[in-house]
Amino acid sequence: MPHAHAARLAAVEAAHAGGSLTDHSARTIRDWLTEPRFAEFEETLAGKIDACVAGTLPWKELDDVYWTVIPFGTGGRRGTMYPVGSNAINDRTIGESAQGLADYVRSVMPAGETPSCAIAYDTRHRSEHFAKLCTEVLLAAGFKVFFLRGYRSTPELSFAVRHTGSTCGIMVTASHNPPSDNAVKVYWAGGVQVLPPHDKGIIDRVMKVDRVHRQDFSEGVRAGRVEFVEESIDPAFVSAVLAQSTPGPRDLSILYTPLHGVGATAVVPVLEDAGFQKLRLYGPQEKPDGDFPNVPGHVANPENPAVLGGPIDEAKGRGDDLVLASDPDCDRLGAAAAVTLDRNADWRTFTGNQLASLLCDHVLATRAAAGTLPGEDHVVTTMVTSGLVRRIGESYGSAVIDMLQVGFKWIGKTIDEIGPEKFVYGCEESHGYLAGTHVRDKDASVAALLLAELAAKLRAVGRSLHEHLDALFCRHGCHMERQVSVTLPGAAGMDRMREIMAMLRSAAPASIGGLAVRRIRDLASLTFTLPGQPAKPFPGTAGDVVIFDLEGLPGLPPASPADLAAGRFEPLSNAVAARPSGTEPKIKFYLFAVAPPCDAATLPEAKRLLTGRLDALEADLRKLVGV
Repeated sequence: MPHAHAARLAAVEAAHAGGSLTDHSARTIRDWLTEPRFAEFEETLAGKIDACVAGTLPWKELDDVYWTVIPFGTGGRRGTMYPVGSNAINDRTIGESAQGLADYVRSVMPAGETPSCAIAYDTRHRSEHFAKLCTEVLLAAGFKVFFLRGYRSTPELSFAVRHTGSTCGIMVTASHNPPSDNAVKVYWAGGVQVLPPHDKGIIDRVMKVDRVHRQDFSEGVRAGRVEFVEESIDPAFVSAVLAQSTPGPRDLSILYTPLHGVGATAVVPVLEDAGFQKLRLYGPQEKPDGDFPNVPGHVANPENPAVLGGPIDEAKGRGDDLVLASDPDCDRLGAAAAVTLDRNADWRTFTGNQLASLLCDHVLATRAAAGTLPGEDHVVTTMVTSGLVRRIGESYGSAVIDMLQVGFKWIGKTIDEIGPEKFVYGCEESHGYLAGTHVRDKDASVAALLLAELAAKLRAVGRSLHEHLDALFCRHGCHMERQVSVTLPGAAGMDRMREIMAMLRSAAPASIGGLAVRRIRDLASLTFTLPGQPAKPFPGTAGDVVIFDLEGLPGLPPASPADLAAGRFEPLSNAVAARPSGTEPKIKFYLFAVAPPCDAATLPEAKRLLTGRLDALEADLRKLVGV
């Protein structure tokens, strides 16, 4: 062993003994320095260790990227990019992900068949590099690869999997994470993110990868095993989205920001081809840039109202009607508009639940007017999405499925279970929406199309989107929601998170925010509990979520015993849901407050009362969990 190499190993041992490196970090760094499978990273790691010894790099930086193995979750692998490390996104961890996927696909495919994969990437740093790396791994495993050159949206990747009949798909994106991050999202045949049992099978294979095998990308192109498909997929995707368009007014001035992401390849052609000619890109955030330089905090998340601040200011100054924003991989949509059509009116952003409700009503109303609602039409959403979606859907006679686990893949799965011909609309509170069956994922381009059509239709009759939302509140009851994320820092954070969730299950409060708890739904055990009664089972998909149903609306009857036994619960009214993260010490609480239907004159007072109710719920929760 060369002297320098031995000295580095000794330095690692000394750092471990001195407490600067955890056990896992020290052990894994030794492996990366000495084992042949990590040979390509040896020089880079050696330089990092030398810098630590010299004092120009803290040992903590190496400890952070080696203290564990970055998890391959149920949808893929996401984290901070760093050139080395088992707990970072780099060529090794991305290569392991592709190798594990390839190994699993091969294990479940009939012998002699050639597997295929569609691959796309977004504007983040190293996204194209990682996409080509995944391609090389799949080529070595005997795959045919359908590759989209240039930045493309996540929903277009889902479409490409379906359009090409691929066995699986890979999208290189970290969605709206900080610029430091990247990830791979993995899709199965049919264009939905991987689901059981494939998710667990892929994870098992990824964790067992020893060597990552690669075949040169250029060689694959020459051999015809890498096919560039953007020229055929792009127009087909736009055409599929436009199939959801309906005739109507188009006199609307739209300011759109892709937040430095891929949206100009999806939202722009869809809106232009649908006839929205007064469409303008917001200049400061137009250019594809993985640093997201002109976005507050450099986190391009349209769920954050501050992200739309700059576009709103420009729209107000130039007299635009609507601001639209998509996240970097263009699967989520945010929006803002003036409260009224008055030139000097204030502007407000919409929450994900508000957009979900507006689009639900628009899709169903449009199809009902055209006589194109199927006889067994379905609206599909998740258990933490506003109960207003259910009330709107049922008012049109639609069946509503709203007890799905969090994550759009469960909506995609349900589309295929009920039959695509019965699916009308799907949504989730985190700004994800879908109409049509061209993809099995949320799609900002179709959401932008629908919202623009609705806004133009309303403008033609002198009404704003916010006024229309208020009309829905008056008709179905005012619904207000809030999310509270509780981060539990420090090494004991994960343990504390688990303790809190255990406490919520074993010693549930009798009331929250002054409202009595009338039922507890535990999705981990798929049981519900009524006060003073033993837990009873209900069917569904298990997940780590607890829902506290509180005193509800006057005159709203609870679900019948037969409904409860079948897993059919009434729409969310006053409620709190708790959902822990699977990868970090954080619990997300979803708060729901609802008032009865009312007239326009009393709606402001209902909103004031519900805001106070949400405040009380949040204060009680924070006291309960000690933050």
